[in-house]
Amino acid sequence: MPTTAETTPTAGAPETGTGVWLHGVTADVDPATLAGITGMDGAPVRPVRAAGLTAVVSAAPLAEYGEAALRRNLEDLAWLERAARTHHTVVDALSRAGAVVPARLATVHRDDDRVARVLTERRDELTATLARLTGREEWGVKGYVVPGAVPRTAEAADAGGGAGAAYLRRRRAQLTAREEGQRIAADAAATVHTALAGYAVAARRHAPQDRRLSGAATAMVLNGAYLIDRDRLAGFSELVGALADRHPELRLELTGPWPPYSFVAEPSAEPAHAVREPT
Repeated sequence: MPTTAETTPTAGAPETGTGVWLHGVTADVDPATLAGITGMDGAPVRPVRAAGLTAVVSAAPLAEYGEAALRRNLEDLAWLERAARTHHTVVDALSRAGAVVPARLATVHRDDDRVARVLTERRDELTATLARLTGREEWGVKGYVVPGAVPRTAEAADAGGGAGAAYLRRRRAQLTAREEGQRIAADAAATVHTALAGYAVAARRHAPQDRRLSGAATAMVLNGAYLIDRDRLAGFSELVGALADRHPELRLELTGPWPPYSFVAEPSAEPAHAVREPT
């Protein structure tokens, strides 16, 4: 699916008219599911059907969502957060009703005919992806370092040398213990991910989030996504609990279910912007 606006305005001229923002593709969708879900323009989302598939779209006024406007707005963090939240709300509602292939953020087409063409041209790929996602959900597991859970391995050197030397020894021991704790937690995170991936249908290990984004007091060392059969979710949750008991150096957090953002093939075209939610 294209991930950039398909409009080609005259340089410097404001874009007019209305484009089509693509939220996701399903095999079909019950009108009741779409009722009450608002899209990018605040109006209800609607289906576009072609090739036995259904794209869920919303109107995207080009003055705000055209190519030039998107390039500007995607640099505005407040605007980006609002757009990402609206897009995610639609995709999340679709995923709770059945399998969905989420579109990347800022996938804007010129009109419904362009959307229908995408469905026709990528019918086999989209149909196969929907079949793979049916009856499954994405769950996230985050792992955070637990300070003090790992015994300090560094031993203090000779106690002689006076107060200054004693301070330096204590400081050195603290730094060594912290580094060792981080290393042990990272090794544990790899072990946990391997165990969870062995249970899941598919797994992805994403880069850990910065503390400013995660909001956690300690460093994240595991940011995993796992595609789980719905009828095996209880076992997956039990496995997470067992791994948490086995690795006290980690605090594990199970999140979900999420739309299957991590398990949809990336489009060949470069996106205008890509935002992952929120593994």
